[in-house]
This record gives sequence, structure tokens and C-alpha cells, in this order.
Amino acid sequence: MGSYVLRPLVLAAGLALATSAYAQSGTIGSGGSSAAGGTSATTLGTGGSSVGADGSVGSSIGSGGSAAAVDGKAQSRTKLHANPNNLMGQSKAQAHDGGTFSKSQTKTQVKPGDELRTRTKTMAHEPRSKPVKSTTRNSVELGQ
Repeated sequence: MGSYVLRPLVLAAGLALATSAYAQSGTIGSGGSSAAGGTSATTLGTGGSSVGADGSVGSSIGSGGSAAAVDGKAQSRTKLHANPNNLMGQSKAQAHDGGTFSKSQTKTQVKPGDELRTRTKTMAHEPRSKPVKSTTRNSVELGQ
């Protein structure tokens, strides 16, 4: 098996917009990817919330991930939880081939009309080398 360079990639964005004195909206997202040897793992999470001029609140959340391995095993999973006060999403992806592995995890939380948070952690490792790790955090608060 040939030698590969570890290349973690982390994408992150946070944005809050005030559309008037009484209407507000915000979006947030983060994602990351890691790769080592013949393995790779990627996750992504996004969320949004808006408060209308009449006080109505609308919110959304999305999350996903994928993993791949040339000769090893790969798995990914996503969980979403929602109630009127809290939306939560978590995606995990990991792939391994012997001692070489890649993994990524993204957690996203939306408190409708209030706060949006997201965090992505990635790690890639090849035997006899230091793991390459990355963490990205973003948050947006909608002022009331």
C-alpha cells in the first residue's frame, strides 16, 4: 500500500441577520473531513431559525456523514431529535484499515428563536505518526 498524506479539511460558517426590529433569523453550519491511507470520513451539520414580526418561530436542522475505506471497514450514522424547544442533530463517520483510520463527528443544536450551535471534530491517523486532529465550534444568538 502506498503512502498517503493526512489532509484534514474543516469548513465552518455562522451567520445571523436582523431583518427588522422585530424579525430576526440566523443560520449556522459546520463540517469536516479527514483522510489517511485508504480511508476517509466526512460529516456536516446545518441549522436555522427565524422569528417573524408577529412572533412566530420557524426552525430547521440537517445532518449527515459518509465514510469510505479501500480495504477496511467504514460506517456512518446520523441521529436527529426534535421537540418544540430544541432541535439536535449528530453525525458520526469512521473508516479503518488496520491501524490507519479516519473519523469525523458533527453535533448541531438549534434552540428555536434563541441560539444555534455547532461543533465538528475530525481525526486521522496512520501507524508510527502523530494523529492529525481538528475542532471547529460556531454559535449564533438571536437577540430578543
